Amino acid sequence: MKNNIYTKEYKKLTAKLIKARQDSLLTQKDVAKLIKKTQSYISKIEAGQKKIDIIEMKLLARIYKKNVLYFIK
Repeated sequence: MKNNIYTKEYKKLTAKLIKARQDSLLTQKDVAKLIKKTQSYISKIEAGQKKIDIIEMKLLARIYKKNVLYFIK
């Protein structure tokens, strides 16, 4: 059994995270540097293998210039 957290809602969240990052013209490596994490950390979040907490979501929303509600609607 794969160890992921995919539900329909989490799939939507990760898709929005990926789109927001790409729309910001940032790579996973760019984002990782900005939040002082590894590229694989960002990859795991976007792949649904690692949960993102609200503090990280707020930080990513700021980096991507999005309101946090964009990700959770």
